[in-house]
Amino acid sequence: MKFLIAGLGNIGAEYHETRHNIGFMVAARLAEKLSATFEPDRLANKATGKFRGKQIVIIQPTTYMNLSGKSIRYHLNDQKIPIENLMVITDDIALPFGTLRMRGKGSDGGHNGLKDIQAVLATQNYARIRFGIGSDYAKGAQVDFVLSRFSPEENDAMPALLDKCVEGVFSYISIGLERTMNTFNTKA
Repeated sequence: MKFLIAGLGNIGAEYHETRHNIGFMVAARLAEKLSATFEPDRLANKATGKFRGKQIVIIQPTTYMNLSGKSIRYHLNDQKIPIENLMVITDDIALPFGTLRMRGKGSDGGHNGLKDIQAVLATQNYARIRFGIGSDYAKGAQVDFVLSRFSPEENDAMPALLDKCVEGVFSYISIGLERTMNTFNTKA
């Protein structure tokens, strides 16, 4: 059995470790825990590993956030992974920093990456983890905020939050979405 874990973000040094790239950061932490290494692949950097006998394909789409669906569709098809075994990890300004939410379906919530995935896959029914990055920005400054780096205090909290996301992914793979959501969806 295979799973596709897609951490959303933007490629390029200027986006490295910005709020909008939290999906890339979780994907990197997951690969690290599996002793997997990212290699360039079609439309993504890809790492593969095993967890409890199940193959995990981890991608960081190189299509930029707003075109994430193209990369995800390609890797689902290429790896012959059913959409039921897809987990997308993304930032969410509607959640306070450090709040983690796992869902099995839902709207894009105004997130352009999720909007593209929904359009390309023609469904809202796929698992996702939304990582709260907060909304501490002035009116009209949303883009600058999501493309900014985390504060020193947030950076201090980051290792535990990344580990919690990885634990959520492992739980999803082990015991399924519903049971994982019951324990995962708590504030940090």
